[in-house]
Amino acid sequence: MQWRRRHCCPIKMTWNIKRSLFRTHVAGLLSLALLFTFFLVFSHQDWLSGRSGPRDNPLAYTIRGFRSPKGEANQNSSLRSLWRETGYVPPKPLLNLSTQQAEGAAGEPGVGREAGGGAKMGVMGLWDSMSTNNSLQKEMDVGEKLSPQPYRYILNEPFKCRDTTPFLVLLVAVEPGQADARNAIRQTWGNESIAMSLKFVRLFLLGTPKNSDTFVQSSIEEESRVYHDIIQQDYQDTYYNLTIKTLMGMNWVATYCPHVSYVMKTDSDMFVNTEYLIQKLLKPEMPPKQRYFTGYLMRGYAPNRNKDNKWYMPPELYPSERYPIFCSGTGYVFSGDMAKLIYQASLSIRRLYLEDVYVGICLAKLRIDPAPPPNEFLFNHWRVSYSSCKYSHLITSHQFQPNELIKYWNHLQNNKHNACINMAKEKNGRYRHRKFHGERPP
Repeated sequence: MQWRRRHCCPIKMTWNIKRSLFRTHVAGLLSLALLFTFFLVFSHQDWLSGRSGPRDNPLAYTIRGFRSPKGEANQNSSLRSLWRETGYVPPKPLLNLSTQQAEGAAGEPGVGREAGGGAKMGVMGLWDSMSTNNSLQKEMDVGEKLSPQPYRYILNEPFKCRDTTPFLVLLVAVEPGQADARNAIRQTWGNESIAMSLKFVRLFLLGTPKNSDTFVQSSIEEESRVYHDIIQQDYQDTYYNLTIKTLMGMNWVATYCPHVSYVMKTDSDMFVNTEYLIQKLLKPEMPPKQRYFTGYLMRGYAPNRNKDNKWYMPPELYPSERYPIFCSGTGYVFSGDMAKLIYQASLSIRRLYLEDVYVGICLAKLRIDPAPPPNEFLFNHWRVSYSSCKYSHLITSHQFQPNELIKYWNHLQNNKHNACINMAKEKNGRYRHRKFHGERPP
């Protein structure tokens, strides 16, 4: 008994301590898991910093959202109010997909799966599933063709390609009141002298000013008389009509400049290295490509189902769990023959207000894969920190004010021939300075 009294208690105490430590660790892990879950729920829309202006980060309108605590009636009402204020007219609701049909569409042959097990819907996979699933195809098709020219021209430049066939047409989506942005682009990357001996056409795409502002409209018409580079149709110029604006540009190219070698569609707040685009990507010494489309590739993104989100995509309008591969609307390039093909495809596809996604759906119907650019850093849908070396080797960078555009463009032009040499010398100078002062190099 003496031996048991001496040894049983320490053994029992040791086991209690271990059990207590184990419970403490488990409770700590559970707390961390709960904190992480709350973080996901309350910050799912803010994983990446958004882009200022109407386009913002494309991930924001592709991440699957959560159900809002507000009632569905209030949500739908607020969404309709937003559409009324912006002039957007949503398409008629489509047929609903059953769960079985949706799963079948996502699992059709041809749907790729990338590492990690997440389903990534490729272009061919999406349209192949539509072709083999009559219900899904009906939901994406309007059944009859839309009007080929639904809006009349207010301003047009039908003779831009009459005398010679251009190598490149630049289509720039811009708001009516952004005269400063148009002037900055004319002085910088939209200057037709950049293309040297190649024919180059610059066109600004506009709808009508908000609230039918007659002063702004008069200014636009005067600007058009001076520069002859504005295309305007009679629809309200809003973010929700970007698809209409882009299709207007496509139709203009197909109608008035069908033999152009290449077209680039971009936005007014972009920095575009037009010279590098022409010389390094499009290569004028080579025969023009056909059925070619490239830009910053967006693969495997899902519609945003959060009703409070600006990029909300109702499942009634787009039932699939993934968008097809598309290129960021901040800047994409395509061969001249694609303008007519995309516009014709659009006549049998319901309008979605996410313009770059919609163009991707048109490409899917055409069974055309967007081609990755030679370098993944050529097209950037965010702002790249400026250096003359970096900017001499990219095509697009985002979020530029007109005065910044002029400033950085002029600096690049003055330094483009030795931009990276100067950067190497500067880095080498900093290294020698730190070495002399006993500092470690970066």
